[in-house]
Amino acid sequence: MVVPMKKYAFLVHHSDYDDFLNGVREVGVLHVQPKKLEPTQESGRQKRMHKEVSDIIGQLQKRKVEAAVGQPSEGMDGFAIVRSVLDLNEELERTRRELATLNKEIEQMKPWGDFSPELVARLEKAAGMDLRFFVCQEKKFDPEWQQRYVLEIVNTLPPYCYFVVFAQQGEELDIAADAHLPDPDFSLPQLQEKKAALEAAIAKANQHLDRHAAQHLPQLEKTLLGIEAEMEMADVLTNTGLEADEQVMLLEGFVPETKEAALKDFCEKTATVSIAARSTPKDNPPILLQNSRYARLFEPIGKLFALPAYAELDLTPFFAPFFMLFFGFCLGDAGYGIVLLLGATIYKPRAKPELRSIVTLVQWLGLATIVLGALTGTFFGMNLLEDQYAWLGSVRNLMIDSEQTFNFALILGLVQILFGLVLQAVNRTRQFGVKYAMTPIGWIILLVSLVDIGVLKMASPVSTWTAWSGVAVILLLNDPDAGLFGRLGKGIWELYGITGFFGDLLSYIRLFALGISSAILGFVINDVSLRMLHGVPYAGPVLFVVMLVVGHSANLLIACLGSFVHPLRLTFVEFYKNAGFAGGGKAYNPFCKKVQTIK
Repeated sequence: MVVPMKKYAFLVHHSDYDDFLNGVREVGVLHVQPKKLEPTQESGRQKRMHKEVSDIIGQLQKRKVEAAVGQPSEGMDGFAIVRSVLDLNEELERTRRELATLNKEIEQMKPWGDFSPELVARLEKAAGMDLRFFVCQEKKFDPEWQQRYVLEIVNTLPPYCYFVVFAQQGEELDIAADAHLPDPDFSLPQLQEKKAALEAAIAKANQHLDRHAAQHLPQLEKTLLGIEAEMEMADVLTNTGLEADEQVMLLEGFVPETKEAALKDFCEKTATVSIAARSTPKDNPPILLQNSRYARLFEPIGKLFALPAYAELDLTPFFAPFFMLFFGFCLGDAGYGIVLLLGATIYKPRAKPELRSIVTLVQWLGLATIVLGALTGTFFGMNLLEDQYAWLGSVRNLMIDSEQTFNFALILGLVQILFGLVLQAVNRTRQFGVKYAMTPIGWIILLVSLVDIGVLKMASPVSTWTAWSGVAVILLLNDPDAGLFGRLGKGIWELYGITGFFGDLLSYIRLFALGISSAILGFVINDVSLRMLHGVPYAGPVLFVVMLVVGHSANLLIACLGSFVHPLRLTFVEFYKNAGFAGGGKAYNPFCKKVQTIK
């Protein structure tokens, strides 16, 4: 559910305003109402600085240095650390570029072996000749060149031939080969020495970065929190109104009703003048969700799309059971569900606190997969409905075949679509009144009647009457603010949308398709593994185990991806649309002190 908000306005004398803001920050429950203002140069500078420090923290955290080496440097503040890391990064980048260029030179010099460029230069000067380097393909080397010129083959590395020619200065050579290394400045050992020096410089810079990662991450996070505090304070000051010739400061914001008591106590203790009122959708208050422990696990999934608007229902607790069922349906293998459940259960005690909720969600999804996989009779690619598993006895009577699975997917889709329409009717009634909820009510009546007429055929005469009643509601009661002809026009357009409902329903076939594809891949993996076991002498058992482990692991990973993405689509497209979800809410972000996490 969306937590109700109270709108607050504070009137504070300018001389007391700094103390007031510090006190409000200590309380940490007020979401300051933002105003649409142009960014200033100072805010731009702070954002750049924040990004710079956060990027450096991320870079150092990736180095995974386990323990601090020594103590933090005395008198080295966060900004000095930032400058040091930036200098080291620049040095590393420059050195790596030099090393890459040097490696190319070394690769070019290797075929020519170890020779002295100085000696070559003295020979050229003494003899008044040029030593020219050439390379060509072996098959294109012409032996006549050795007859016409002073030529020596230095190396042959198939398919290339490397040779040198002593020629008169300025002489043109009729040699169909590529000129190579016309003026070598360093010998191969000298280049390798330079490479060793550059690699040592890179290692030294990395050691300095490791020391920063081991010693200074807490100081960097403290600096980052300080920048964030300055940015927040600057935002609050920017969003402060000036009244009574700039003598009185006006600050407006929102506080959840569940946290209002702390702010009231602060105002009473400091004798702060405040005005409070219940927020309305026109105030555009922030959104704070408050759900059960189970529904809270699915809040990150809902936030991938959007937060609800202030006046509408939070759909998280309503789509959560469907999402879990859809995931299990798509993965569709009880064995895979056991792997997910056991893996998440074993990892959960070792997981970071911020990841525990995600691991718990994986446990629930694994449980759903076990249930749906058992229902469809699939266990690690084995079809438990086949005759060879008759020993399961009456348990198999609880399982459904592929045709029943297909129908079950459509039934689930129909239930979610109708449930979405019910939520839309409830949402409109809460926001505007029951007369604005008649369109979804009409659709519920019409669709249920059509299901009875076309599928169930339980009470066709009554269903026909109710179907026409639903059509009448959609035609005549779709817009209370429009006239009769306006309603008829909108109603006809609404009725044309019945094709959209059929399209939405068919979208749920993907649940069946993904579950079947995962089961078929599992079956293929088992079949190939058995062929290896019986068809490959000696190594058959090893290949059998390897194929099972690798194949089912890959199938599980691929199937998990599809099992997350496609229920996500069904939730955000089919369910949200039929529930009339508007979204667009902004997250509740109180003005408060940030807690340091790196110790």
